[in-house]
Order: sequence, then C-alpha cells, then structure tokens
Amino acid sequence: MITWFDFVYFAVPAVALWACGAWLAWKDKRTAALSVTAVGIAVFAAYIALMWISLERPPLRTMGETRLWYSFFMPVVGFVTYMRWRYRWLLSFSTLMATVFVCINIFKPEIHSKTLMPALQSPWFAPHVIIYMFSYAILGAAFLMAVYLLWRGRRQKDVTALFTQHAQLLDDLTSTGICFITFGMLFGALWAKEAWGHYWSWDPKETWAAATWTIYLTYLHARLASPQRHRLALWLLVTGFVCLQMCWWGINYLPTASAVSVHTYNLN
Repeated sequence: MITWFDFVYFAVPAVALWACGAWLAWKDKRTAALSVTAVGIAVFAAYIALMWISLERPPLRTMGETRLWYSFFMPVVGFVTYMRWRYRWLLSFSTLMATVFVCINIFKPEIHSKTLMPALQSPWFAPHVIIYMFSYAILGAAFLMAVYLLWRGRRQKDVTALFTQHAQLLDDLTSTGICFITFGMLFGALWAKEAWGHYWSWDPKETWAAATWTIYLTYLHARLASPQRHRLALWLLVTGFVCLQMCWWGINYLPTASAVSVHTYNLN
C-alpha cells in the first residue's frame, strides 16, 4: 500500500528528470529534453495513480492533494508549450514552480483519510477539481509569460514588440485556460446541485471563482476590442492569477469565509 510518506521516492526522481529535461532544452537537445521530461511526468503520474488506488478515492480532498495535481500539471504544460512553441525558459519555470509545490508537500506531509464526507462522494467532484487544477497550471504559465513581458518591456515600444512576438502563445494559453475553468465551473454547479440542492449560492469560493472567470474573459475581450493595449492585457493576466490564488487557497484565511463557506472541508 502506498502512503503519503512514500511521496519523496517518486517526487525526487521526477523533479530530477524535469530539471534534466530543462537543462537539455537549453543545450538544444530537444528530443532528449522531451523524452526525459515525459519520463518524469510518468513517474509522478504513477504516484498519483497508486495513491488513488490506495486511498480508494481520488486524491483531491486536502490542500496537499490539490498541490499534488498542480505539481503534476505544471510540467505537463511546460512540456506541451516547449513541444509546440519551443519555449525553453517556460519549461524551466514550470519545472521550478512544480518543484516549489513538491517541496511544500515533502516538508509539510498531511495525513490522508480514506473517508470522504458525503458532499465529496459525488461523481462530479473529481472531474470538477481535476479540470480546475489543469486550468490553474495553464493560466500559471500565462502568468509567467505576462510577468516576463512586463519585466522585459519596461518601455512602451519594448512591450509592444515583445507582446506582438508572443501574442499567439498568450492568447492560446489564456483561451485554453478559460475554457477549462468554464467546464470546471459547470461540473462544480452539477456537484453543488447534487450535494447541497442548488447550482450556485454565492459561497465565498464561488464568488472568487466568478471574479477570476470574469477577469480572464475581460482579457479575451480586451484582446479583441483593443488589440494594441498590450500592457493592459498583461496586467489583466497578472490580476487574474492573483484572484485565482485567492480562489484556490486564499479564502481559507478569510475569517468570514471559514465561517460560512461550504468549501472549508479541506482544512479538516
């Protein structure tokens, strides 16, 4: 039986493989970089699968378990963007972000109970959370790109030139991310209807989810209506990612949310 304390035996080799893949990418050894990164992803996926079997439920209940999925999806997004657009630095940063979340889970292990409260036993629960975590990883990559362009383009003419060069990647990442967020919200509404009898209740987490969704939609609207306002578009991506963090874990530290939110089960 696999346990949380076995995580290090999968995580360390996976991170080492991802780091090796990022290094090979900078050495222009693309095939080797993709192969090594893929093996690291497979090693990490094996742990998630074994935990799922061992717990007899999807590992999605606690914050540590959602960090597990984020650590998995970040290298996946880095792998795809490098394979599709050949962004070496994005592969490196996705590896770095995944490593940070892996380290948090290693140094802050959690006790995992097989028992799920009734609300989490809905068949809509697993797809809702998995889709959301995948969208978080995609939009995390868009955030990294936005910060990079804002840092590089401190002058208006610089940011215009840089944005034009990378606009397709940013638009593709954000469009894909908002699509998955939308599906995640729809699955969440179906889950809420089954668990609590209503599709939407303006729970604090739901409110932040709606705010996050609106900001990313605003980015897409701004790109269509005002395609030359590049700095605004980049700051919308940064703002959206901040709201996304509040939606994911930030609300757990709001006193009012902890008192009334139905999503505080992950603190138990």
